[in-house]
Amino acid sequence: MSTRFEGFQYRNHVLELSGVNLEEIAAQVGTPFYAYSADLILKQFADLDSSFGTQDHLICYAVKANSNLAILKLLAQAGSGAEVVSGGELFRALAAGFSPDKIIFDGVGKSREEIEYAFSKKILFFNVESEQELVSIDCVAKQCKKVAPVAFRLNPDVNPKTHPYIATGLRKSKFGIPHKKAGEIFKAANRLKNIQIVGIGCHIGSQIVQIGPYIESIKRMLQLYDKYKEKNFPISYLNMGGGLGITYKNEKPPSLQAWVQSLIKEMNGRPPKILIEPGRALVGNAGALVTKVNFVKRGESDNFIITDAGMNDLIRPALYEAYHSILPIRYKRYKKIKASVVGPVCETSDVLAFPRRIQNFQQGDLLSIMSCGAYAASMGSQYNSRPRPPEILIADGKWHIIRERETFDDLIQKEKIPDFLQKKMGPHIAVNS
Repeated sequence: MSTRFEGFQYRNHVLELSGVNLEEIAAQVGTPFYAYSADLILKQFADLDSSFGTQDHLICYAVKANSNLAILKLLAQAGSGAEVVSGGELFRALAAGFSPDKIIFDGVGKSREEIEYAFSKKILFFNVESEQELVSIDCVAKQCKKVAPVAFRLNPDVNPKTHPYIATGLRKSKFGIPHKKAGEIFKAANRLKNIQIVGIGCHIGSQIVQIGPYIESIKRMLQLYDKYKEKNFPISYLNMGGGLGITYKNEKPPSLQAWVQSLIKEMNGRPPKILIEPGRALVGNAGALVTKVNFVKRGESDNFIITDAGMNDLIRPALYEAYHSILPIRYKRYKKIKASVVGPVCETSDVLAFPRRIQNFQQGDLLSIMSCGAYAASMGSQYNSRPRPPEILIADGKWHIIRERETFDDLIQKEKIPDFLQKKMGPHIAVNS
């Protein structure tokens, strides 16, 4: 029996991902754990890449969506570039084998150390989001007696019609240079001898499920391209960001092909290389978080299904009130009840599913929390001193551990007790007031 999630199906009443039994993995590695399908990720990338046809383009996977080295290497070997937002993400991307000339560096708060590190690795370009950042990059380039390639991330003030916390293209957002100040930043860059302008672009938000905002955005970018082309600014890249949504509940986002074709149509033969930064669209629905029901608690007014996964493993519901579908690992005829699915973390916001009509799961049942390939493990933490779960990659009918379950020892391995606490002290310690 199939599910509405590609790659997930029931065989002999047990949920499989890409032909591998998730119950069997749970028996060997315990719960909770993340499971991803390499086949689904590669299919999404191939579909996206082929959608461009003969249009010159570069796909730069958004590392923040899922930064596991194995996932990164999978995409690097498929020909993807990488979009990074920190020195750590750049380190990961290079370690996974991404070519530096396919890496772009985003983010509003790049430190000087990060700029120096990225510059030394000869990345494709920096996406600049403020004039002060532009000056910092120029200073680093001057020290090295080289020229830094930069693109300007502009804020087109387009409503992406998504959750306000992940809308990045509105005028009140911290991201990007205001669309109306493009002229000022071009003039500023033109005065700097160690800066080379190579592109312009925008990123309007995440989990976008309509084509309209993308069309509006690219129209504004192309207006600027046409304007500055006439002023002899050589713009080689038009970066349209990422943010294409996936189905979590009943959303119907446009296909990868429809997204790309809408961009190509607006380009109308213009020469810049299109660059996009997909993350969620490539990996989001290729993964799940498998967890076990520890207890079922029936309250006076609410029912709670308490699992061994918590907000430290999947923070999206607590952060955005995000919806994730939940499937039983072993299919059986459950009655439906109204209940919340919650974790063991000592916070009221530790919710994986807010009150909904859901199967009347029982203690010991295994659940699959869907659409956890993106912004799940990468946003995880050790809050409440909870070790992070393992990550599993399924490929060619076999499963592989790509991140081991953390141990209690892992929780304290970087911590140190200073010498004065190592000595035996009396019962009363004077404290300066």
